Amino acid sequence: MCEKAEEWQMARRKKGASKRAKAYKASPACQDHGCGQDDFNTKKTLLRIRETVSELKCEEFWLDWKKLLSLTASAPDGGAAELPVDQQEKSSPGTTDPGLECVCYGPGPLLLLRFSSLSAGRIPPRLCCVFDPVFSAGERDVLRELDLTVLTENEEGKRLTKRPTIFYLMHCGKALYNNLLWRNWKRETLPLLTIIGNSFSGIQDRTIEREFQRDYGYLTQAVAVCEERPLPCPPRLLDVFNDTAIITFPPSGLGKLPQSTWTDPAEPRYEHCPDLEIILRDTQR
Repeated sequence: MCEKAEEWQMARRKKGASKRAKAYKASPACQDHGCGQDDFNTKKTLLRIRETVSELKCEEFWLDWKKLLSLTASAPDGGAAELPVDQQEKSSPGTTDPGLECVCYGPGPLLLLRFSSLSAGRIPPRLCCVFDPVFSAGERDVLRELDLTVLTENEEGKRLTKRPTIFYLMHCGKALYNNLLWRNWKRETLPLLTIIGNSFSGIQDRTIEREFQRDYGYLTQAVAVCEERPLPCPPRLLDVFNDTAIITFPPSGLGKLPQSTWTDPAEPRYEHCPDLEIILRDTQR
């Protein structure tokens, strides 16, 4: 990869970042190099993104990701390939996935590049929604220039899915995953979700079991019924894409849970979590 592309590798997940991150994802690159509106060069940033996206599209790992995503979308038991008639939508021009949407929470100021490269050529930009509480005005301008939809409300991950949707949640906090699962905790809705993010089983292994079950009940149940496919990446990008998987919810797996788990699922409260790794609506400035 050329020197321009290498500049984007500064946004890395440092040791202990998950504990420090009060937002969806820690953004050390922005803090270190200054991403304020006054010195943010929109045109230069757009050029760097487009050049690097072109290079990443030629990488073997990007092609492998694309194949895995295609297999996931077309899997007979994937749940997202067939929808009720009233939810089916026509394919957008240039795509093969009917009504496929993408939502990205917490890409960090510079990792928005990774999200752009992921969605390029697969989902029309207008169907890609992005949000991070730490985005600067300049970064939001760049995203809009790329025709991506910049969400203005902090949803805390509580977004109800009405059609097949890819959620890009790289290195986000456990609460964000848990909130997303809670909002879609129905047998007919969970199969519409495809999550690209940290392995649920890996999250479980890194969390004290008692706290995991007490505070992240939906994640706890999802570990047992979801299907994870590890995503490959070159060694030089392991600091960004480590522990990354495609996570789906086959209907056959959901049948393993007792009927009572689907009845009136309670909204997560996190009363015992002093370090929640997420910015809440009522604390966002």
